[in-house]
Parts: sequence; C-alpha cells; structure tokens
Amino acid sequence: MKLGLFVNTQFPEGFEVAARVPDIVEQVRAARQAGFSSLWFPHHWLTQPMQMLQLTPLMGYVAAHAQGMTIGPNILILPPLNPMHVAEEAATLDVLTGGNFILGVGLGYRQPEFDAFGIPLAERAPRFNEAIPLIRRLWTEDRVDHQGRFYTINDAGIGVKPVRPGGPPIYIAGQSEPAVRRAARIGDAWLIMNSSGIGKLVPLMQTYRAALKEHRRTPVEFPVTAECYVGERHATAHEECRGPLEYKYNAYASWGLEDRTSADRAPPSFEEFARDRFIIGDTVSVKEEIARYRETLGVDHFIMRCQWPGLPQERTLGSIRRLGAILASS
Repeated sequence: MKLGLFVNTQFPEGFEVAARVPDIVEQVRAARQAGFSSLWFPHHWLTQPMQMLQLTPLMGYVAAHAQGMTIGPNILILPPLNPMHVAEEAATLDVLTGGNFILGVGLGYRQPEFDAFGIPLAERAPRFNEAIPLIRRLWTEDRVDHQGRFYTINDAGIGVKPVRPGGPPIYIAGQSEPAVRRAARIGDAWLIMNSSGIGKLVPLMQTYRAALKEHRRTPVEFPVTAECYVGERHATAHEECRGPLEYKYNAYASWGLEDRTSADRAPPSFEEFARDRFIIGDTVSVKEEIARYRETLGVDHFIMRCQWPGLPQERTLGSIRRLGAILASS
C-alpha cells in the first residue's frame, strides 16, 4: 500500500494566502517523514470568493521540498488547454522532479472556466481524446506533424523531453462509465475520486477492470483519492473536521458538482453525508476503513486530502502523522 497527500491549495476569503505557503511546505515535509510517497494538487480557475493557488507554479515550487516523492495534478483540467502547452510544462516538471512526475488529467465540469477559454463544454471529450495521444507524441518524437479537429502542429517538437522514458504516466480521472472506459483505453491508471460514496465506485471499478481486459492493458496502479481526517479520538474526529469539510462541499454544490439536498427528503446530517464517502476517525477505525477500501475496490494507492479551507494546521499535521503510523503498521 502507498500513501499520497492531496495538498490543500484553497483558502477562505480573508485568509492571507502568502502566509499559508510555509504551512504547505511543512505539510509536505511531515508527509515525507511519515512515509508518504506522493503529493497531489488540485486545479481550478475563477474560484472567487475561495482563494486558490494555481497548479503548475506551485508544483514547481514544492518539487524542491519533495526529495524523491512523486508529484502530480489531481487533476489538471485538460480540455481548455492546448496540449502542446501541457506537454511542455509536464516535461519541465518531470525534469525538476527527476522523473517523478505523473500527469493526472480530467474533463472538468465548471461552465465559467470553459466560457473564459471560449471552449464549449460539449467539446470536452473530443478535445481530451485528441490531446492525450498528441501529448505522448510530443514527449517521444523529435518532430511532430498533426492536423486534427482542434489542434495543429507543423513539423515541430518540444525543446525539453521528459526524463522518464516515454514520458510521465497519464492518470485519467472520471466518475462515469464513459470516463472509466476512456481511462482503461488511453490512460495509465484510473484516478478515482471518492466524492460520491464507495457504493457508486464498485460498479465503476467492475467496468474499468472489464475495459482493461478488453483493451489488454495493465494499469500502473489503482489509486483512490479520499477525504481523510485522523483524530486523536474517534468520538471527536467528525466534529473537528466538520466545518472545513462542509465549506468545501458547499463550494462543490455551488459549482454544480455535489448536491446535498433532495426534493423528497431533508438534507442529510454531516455524519450521514460522510458515511462511505469520507474516511474519518481515530487510527484504529481509519485503518479498518482503509482495509475495507482495499478489499472492496482492490485499490493500492491512497491519496488522502487531510486539510480543507479553514482546518487548523496543527490538526492537519496530526492527521498526516497518524496516517504515517497506520502505514507503518500495515
């Protein structure tokens, strides 16, 4: 089993973001010392009033503190971007990390982001499908000729190639059957995000494994991203992280991704909403929940988001260190 840290880069309105950068570095160091093997960073544009650091410069900055840990976006919103630009930046990050970069990508879903780039949401999937093989060609071929539906490169090549032969692995996120099949067909792994509950992931994992067999492909690994808080005591763990997690998921709801309401029932309590969706408790109960995920889904790389906007640094560091203790005892 491997552990990854999903680094919080989002802060509520009014926070002094520059003062939080040392906190991020401290979390990275704590994760490295606790035995975590990877660091992952989220990506969005136009998040006001939530403040959010942008992905690529932050990954470059943190690479100096990672010391051999794998780094990657979770996830880069690919369709609005030119694949040439993505290939160039990913190659540079692969160089900066000594070949320890993973390109995690997804379709995206927020209308304001696509509107700002002048890209219709309806073009997400075809742009994505054209971009992935083009990125791989730019990493591996000296010069590329490509005349596609969306992108054109005329006998040109990127200046710096990745350190890793063939380029970084490409992990593809998705929470629908078409996205999962796409991950099996053209990705090196399906990057799972458990934002809807483990019960909804079980049939998607079955779809993914069937598609892998169909395309005769073997993934690099089976990673899953989860919200995780490990407190000193199980009885108080939910209350300690409730406010920051609710802030985060209320933001998701306002963006159109998550909805905690229903026309025929009252909104669920935080504990009901968190069940099978978040991993919250003390070291004993969290270790048991990790074992359940491994048995139910067959996942082997747990990417844990341990901080959300407003969670104090000391609680975040405590959770990271307790996860390290769980890893050491597994």
